[in-house]
Amino acid sequence: MKVGVPQPLIGYTKSDLVEAHGTTIDELVHDLDRQFPGIRFRMVDEQDRLRKHVRIFVNRERVRSLEDPLGDDDEVQILQALSGG
Repeated sequence: MKVGVPQPLIGYTKSDLVEAHGTTIDELVHDLDRQFPGIRFRMVDEQDRLRKHVRIFVNRERVRSLEDPLGDDDEVQILQALSGG
């Protein structure tokens, strides 16, 4: 499936749109990390939860858990909030 990548993670993927596979968000993130080593750490914390500044949308609906299911035709968009001051 196609995955939209936010600007802060393009250093890993070299593109704002990539292909990845999985039947859950967790599998998708692991596939992204297999293709683009280190990207998972930027998205998932040490307790295996999405980091607070990362939002994932599937078919324009916000995902809240890594266990949420995915279908072959789903559109996934990763967003990353910016912080600082």
